Amino acid sequence: MPHPFTPVTSVPVDPRTARVHEEGWQSWSPSGSYALGDAPYRPTNANWATVCYRPGRAVPADTFQGEGLLALDPGDGTPVRLWAAPEPTAEVPSIRLVVRDGQAEVSADGPVKEWTGTDIRSVLADWADALGLTAPGPAPTVWCSWYEYFTSVTEDDIHENLRAMDTLDLPIDVVQIDDGYQKALGDWLTLSGRFRSREGIADAIRARGRRAGIWTAPFLVDPASTLAAEHPEWLVRDADGGLTHAGRNWGHDLYVLDTTHPGAAAYLTEVFTTLRAEGYDYFKVDFLYAGALDGVRHTDVDALTAYRSGIELIRAAIGPDAYLLGCGAPILPSIGLFDAMRVSPDTAPHRRPEADDHSQPGQDPAEFTGVGRQWQHGRLWVNDPDCLMARPAVETRERWAAHVEATGGLMASSDRLLSLDPWGVDTTRRLLSKGLEAAG
Repeated sequence: MPHPFTPVTSVPVDPRTARVHEEGWQSWSPSGSYALGDAPYRPTNANWATVCYRPGRAVPADTFQGEGLLALDPGDGTPVRLWAAPEPTAEVPSIRLVVRDGQAEVSADGPVKEWTGTDIRSVLADWADALGLTAPGPAPTVWCSWYEYFTSVTEDDIHENLRAMDTLDLPIDVVQIDDGYQKALGDWLTLSGRFRSREGIADAIRARGRRAGIWTAPFLVDPASTLAAEHPEWLVRDADGGLTHAGRNWGHDLYVLDTTHPGAAAYLTEVFTTLRAEGYDYFKVDFLYAGALDGVRHTDVDALTAYRSGIELIRAAIGPDAYLLGCGAPILPSIGLFDAMRVSPDTAPHRRPEADDHSQPGQDPAEFTGVGRQWQHGRLWVNDPDCLMARPAVETRERWAAHVEATGGLMASSDRLLSLDPWGVDTTRRLLSKGLEAAG
């Protein structure tokens, strides 16, 4: 449970020119800098507060709040100040800033350490560099099924795009099957009716000289799944003995897998060991916020310890050479665990108006938070700005492609490749080629 907020410091500011950087809780949480008169992005309903923000940390009006990191440029020529969690993988305090009478009053509900720098991005980068992490390895280039087919993807769709990659001469390393191949969330080894053989499609991908990738949401469980029916003891519970809810998506409520339970841990190991043995060596693990939700688990550990142990279990199952991409993941608690990380909400074939919840899919929200987290790239992991979509039906596709290119991060295409016009083919080839160059 959160602790009370206690004062940290008070800093004079120039209200006209000062800026505050809020670091959001997880991949989809809005993160970036604001003028003091701006209204920071906040959840527009209780469900998104659980699924896309830090649950239980509602922010008062006229207050800035960063989760483990909050930076202030006073705007008066004095150094930029950063307040940061001393042990970010173990404890992530919420840090608040309120401006009163020309003073920024900073408080936190846990310990923080102060840093100073010349600008917001550089002081965040300095903090990241001081963690002493090994620089991330090069990212492969990727084709992903999601933004064209969503949950309706079929095995035949994968085969069609495999052929198109050769026809169009696209430099794609990994072909990643996204959501839709599995029967239900939690039943990862049971196929939907749209796929014939997981191992067979992996073999087909590899036979064309490419690597096979696959999507899971390993900590989510569909109430209608076989797992939920046969192993309710594997699910995280609340203090009253009911099931902990991870919010609502796909049209129904979601439960949380308790990876501290020996049976659940063995099952998760079986899932990823099986997928690895079938030829998959690129794993996108999604909706990871669920593993860090508070609740009663089989083993009496805090939520962040449970989360990290769950990711470590997955890494042990897939091996050190497989590529691990996180998404929907609590940012600071994920340090040191991933090769690449989604650093923004999902993009979409359309822009999203400014008034909408900036945790939700759209080009504007993805660009805002992706820019705000550019300092993480090459320090904490390879940044994933989300997929390029270059087909004619995509609104402002030129602007989105420019954003993806500017990040220098993971390059992934997510179109039906045969739907691309000449601009789409050329842009996709050019950005993927840049991704190959960055990989060396």
